[in-house]
Amino acid sequence: LFLLDEEGNQDESLDSKTSSAEDQVKDHSTGTRVVAGQIFLESGKSDSQSEDEENFQSQEEEKENSLEELNSLDMSSLLNKDLEEAEMQSPVLTAIGGTADGEPCHFPFLFMEKEYAECTADGREDGRLWCATTYDYKKDQKWGFCESEEFCNKRRQMQEAEDVYQIGMKILNESSKKAQKKVAYQYLLKAADMNHTKAMEKVSYALLFGDYLKQNIQLSKELFEKLTEEGSPKGQMALGFLYASGLGVNSSQAKALVYYTFGALGGNLIAHMILGYRYWAGIGVLQSCESALTHYRLVANHVASDISLTGGTVVQRIRLADEVENPGMASGMLEEDLIQYYQFLAEKGDVQAQVGLGQLHLHGGRGVEQNHQRAFEYFNQAANAGNSHAMAFLGKMYSEGSDVVPQSNETALQYFKKAADMGNPVGQSGLGMAYLYGRGVPVNYELALKYFQKAAEQGWVDGQLQLGSMYYNGIGVKRDYKQALKYFNLASQGGHILAFYNLAQMHATGTGVMRSCHTAVELFKNVCERGRWSERLMTAYNSYKDGDSNSAVVQYLLLAEQGYEVAQSNAAFILDQKEASIVGENETYPRALLHWNRAASQGYTVARIKLGDYHFYGFGTDVDYETAFIHYRLASEQQHSAQAMFNLGYMHEKGLGIKQDIHLAKRFYDMAAEASPDAQVPVFLALCKLGVIYSFQYVREINIREVFSHIDMDQLLGPEWDLYLMTIIALLLGTIIAYRQRQHQAIPRPAGLRPAVPQQEPPPEHQPPQ
Repeated sequence: LFLLDEEGNQDESLDSKTSSAEDQVKDHSTGTRVVAGQIFLESGKSDSQSEDEENFQSQEEEKENSLEELNSLDMSSLLNKDLEEAEMQSPVLTAIGGTADGEPCHFPFLFMEKEYAECTADGREDGRLWCATTYDYKKDQKWGFCESEEFCNKRRQMQEAEDVYQIGMKILNESSKKAQKKVAYQYLLKAADMNHTKAMEKVSYALLFGDYLKQNIQLSKELFEKLTEEGSPKGQMALGFLYASGLGVNSSQAKALVYYTFGALGGNLIAHMILGYRYWAGIGVLQSCESALTHYRLVANHVASDISLTGGTVVQRIRLADEVENPGMASGMLEEDLIQYYQFLAEKGDVQAQVGLGQLHLHGGRGVEQNHQRAFEYFNQAANAGNSHAMAFLGKMYSEGSDVVPQSNETALQYFKKAADMGNPVGQSGLGMAYLYGRGVPVNYELALKYFQKAAEQGWVDGQLQLGSMYYNGIGVKRDYKQALKYFNLASQGGHILAFYNLAQMHATGTGVMRSCHTAVELFKNVCERGRWSERLMTAYNSYKDGDSNSAVVQYLLLAEQGYEVAQSNAAFILDQKEASIVGENETYPRALLHWNRAASQGYTVARIKLGDYHFYGFGTDVDYETAFIHYRLASEQQHSAQAMFNLGYMHEKGLGIKQDIHLAKRFYDMAAEASPDAQVPVFLALCKLGVIYSFQYVREINIREVFSHIDMDQLLGPEWDLYLMTIIALLLGTIIAYRQRQHQAIPRPAGLRPAVPQQEPPPEHQPPQ
């Protein structure tokens, strides 16, 4: 079980894992390679480019041949010159104090029969670095310090801080108990006080979110400012977040944009993701699809390269507003009692329960923490019982390797073969991977294609993904972008991240499809939102359920900045309910309105209706019936919301923001009743009210006396109409009298039953006060 840091542990610098932004976002053509189903950018060229490039290369070769002789003549002299310049530019250490103050250090030098090529602390108890200024220290006794006393003290302090930081991180990574993690953060707090940069980053985020330390936004802001001065990308991104959300500082979108930009330039992935969303939605910047594509593609490359064959962890997207509106609605979380019930079944030998629990622990999610040890145990039990699915997943675990299961291609192959022989698609896909990459067997593209096709036919997403990759790259088959697109689309319907990534690459470069920046950005955004930082969605939800709304709202606000629609709506919901005390009462509704607006722009119906409500009632803005009407109409037309239709009916009935029209009001009420069964009762009451209003209006508009004066009863009902009327009245009276007499008759009581004895009322002095 890996431990996330405050940002999700995937926002480190891109220097070690990815190349520069320019390299990452370079358009690629057909000559890409695919690892684990991912299209990676390479310098390969398409067939259409090859002829032009051959002509160009032949011309270049002629030029190179003509220049080769001149270059060979000058090369040796240039090399000698470069070496001389390098020697001149190399820094020379000067001894400080000692017996040779001001003289240059001599490297190497001999001390205690050992040569040293750099300064050393050997022979000194204070750990201060020194060097000799001649080769033989014992003979000449010429030496001096390599650093000043002040610098030495600073270095020793930093080393001490590093030691404390490592102790804290060791405890943090090795423990799962909350009490132990709190102890770890005390070490990190001590290291941060000693100006250790990484410790300050950990502590500042812990203070911001209230993770294992008491939430203190003001102190976290001071640490972020200190980190920003030192050039920390994490600090710059966090300070941008504070200015964007107005936490601890006056809100300033301009300053936020500056800090986000510096954070992104420093390689912070979350800063790139935030900028991608801002350019996509036009928040604080001019809307630019191409700029959004640049930022999102860079982050998506990193996320895709980190995805294993198991597909990564499951992202739980729980909307707080939906939970309140529909308490019985399944949130995707498994109750503790249900998990215990499945565990009981698994212990009793239920194979399906064993496989289900194994998958839950392998991927994590639905309220179950990722635990490879338990997953391995459950799969082993089910595999021993002959379950092919468990065998295939054991093969996956051995193929990938982890702290629990050592990587072994041979063992993985055995499990994959057993499962594939039983017709299991997971095993067939695993066997295809083995033949595709030569894991434990010789590379055989034909067999790989065969097994991937078998897995894809059974609807297994990994088989579909790999089959798409083979068609895309022309491995074992003729290159066919249409087939590649087909299988990537099928895999994406199963929710595979790499399928989204590959489709995004195809749409971004126009490979096999018409180039579409908008589609590519949406697909890349989907991939980015599946990065490890998405696990903070669950952390924020748990904080809210534990009653810590302040911690939850800050976490949701950061995720909302990254473009998560669920986080935007949840942050708006908490602000709407006025449950977060860290936000001033006057700012609650305007900020909620902002995030409802962002969530609505991403297609969330409840957020769109909330926007209508805010403008209707004047929450966080002026009362504006016209704008409210527009939002309700959008929710009605685009998402067919019964609530929006009902509201439109009411506004037509009252003439709010629109001309009063009772007929249109009835039409919208009828549409609401058709759209949702829950709306039928309120619609019936509204229609009854509407009927009464319509009747009154009709009566008011006509002259009753005039109507009766024009009616001739003799002509309408005949000359004896009064006799007919008296007869009808007499019959009605007789019916009523007969009915009332029957009501007064005693009802016979069944034998054996006695009337219940009424309970005596308590004495007046014992009665509760009214």
